[in-house]
Amino acid sequence: MLALCAAVVLVPAVAGCEGATEGTPTTSTSAAQVALWNPCTEVPDGLLRQIGVDPATEESGVAGVPQSGWEICSWNAAKYHVTVFSTKRTSEEIRNKPGNVEFQDVQIAGRDGTQYRVEGASKRLTCDIVFPALQGAFSVKVGNNPADDHPDDPCSLANRAATMLVPRFPQ
Repeated sequence: MLALCAAVVLVPAVAGCEGATEGTPTTSTSAAQVALWNPCTEVPDGLLRQIGVDPATEESGVAGVPQSGWEICSWNAAKYHVTVFSTKRTSEEIRNKPGNVEFQDVQIAGRDGTQYRVEGASKRLTCDIVFPALQGAFSVKVGNNPADDHPDDPCSLANRAATMLVPRFPQ
């Protein structure tokens, strides 16, 4: 369901220390250790209500399962759901991922982005918009309820949600 959820496997290096050492202790922070912006904690309930989703329906990860290299949060409305992705992957990597198609440049809330869909996904059901960022990328996805006989245009819903969410995304 969530096309952007290809897990990135990060294997932390663990080193043991025995005995005494000389010199000044040092620490290092790799990119893998830096926390990603988390939409579940950074998007306020009031903003979610303005978007039209219920904050009480919050789900972190994919079906509640965290994805390595991603912070993912989704919320439901009666006719659709909104998912926000935060990743170290770049918008170019997402654009070059096989299966992502029908790209269209957009500018939302003063920020350049790319609207696209996943190949095979119904145009009446889903729409994704990805925005480049210093950390990698942020993405907003809207998925309509497939049982709804008269869904709203998912790209219009995604643009509307992104207009409210983009100002919250870090550069």
